[in-house]
Amino acid sequence: MKIAVCVKQVPDSWAEKKMNGQVLDRAGVDAVLNDLDEYAVESALQIVEANSLTNEAGEGSGHTITLISMGPERATEAIRKALSMGADDAIHICDEALAGSDALATSLVLSEVIKSGGFDLVLCGTESTDARMSVIPAMLSQRLGYAQLTFAAKVEVDPAASQVKIVRSTESGIENMEAKFPVIVSVVEKINEPRYPSFKGIMAAKKKTITTKSLADIGISAEAVGGKAAWSTVKDALLRPARSVGVKVEDGGDGGAKLVDFLAEKRVI
Repeated sequence: MKIAVCVKQVPDSWAEKKMNGQVLDRAGVDAVLNDLDEYAVESALQIVEANSLTNEAGEGSGHTITLISMGPERATEAIRKALSMGADDAIHICDEALAGSDALATSLVLSEVIKSGGFDLVLCGTESTDARMSVIPAMLSQRLGYAQLTFAAKVEVDPAASQVKIVRSTESGIENMEAKFPVIVSVVEKINEPRYPSFKGIMAAKKKTITTKSLADIGISAEAVGGKAAWSTVKDALLRPARSVGVKVEDGGDGGAKLVDFLAEKRVI
């Protein structure tokens, strides 16, 4: 069974974010592995562990986990983090023409890499913390023609039957869904607790293979991606206004009335 996990490097959620023209300033802040992608990596590891049997020769079952990431050169830092968790190898799509790409271009690039890899199962986080769009899994499913199982809170895989079963929570209740390989699955943050990379895992990650591909390598024209090809752009952005000074109320026996007046003025009550 070949598993792919789509991961992304994003600005640290705790960092103060600024715009650089029409795009987010990524160079000026610390960058990390997207938090929600860690759940997808952990899910892949647990699936392999649940289905791995050692044969008489002492060799594993042959299940593999490949990370797929699109981003600048520094994205290798996030990829190494995911490799240190236990993934086997990675594919990094890195090309200057990709700067400013929207979700449509991102899904195009990722789908071409997935298609050529012959993966049975593709795992994604629900969304990236920098864009919060939650559309890439559905776009990948549409482009590739793969079955789509989204917002999974539990995933079970039967490689022998080429089948994936998930449990998902919705506003109307619990849904049980299943599909045959190949499948795109997105997982929610409640599905597991991502493991912390061990020292052994960190050292091993330094030796694992990261295959770097350009747009030419995957057969996509530079005109099809990047800011100029984006269907959506940021026209304007303003800094968050400074927090205003609060209202201080001294209670001279009428504090309750003053509080009610303040809430009424703000139309809270």
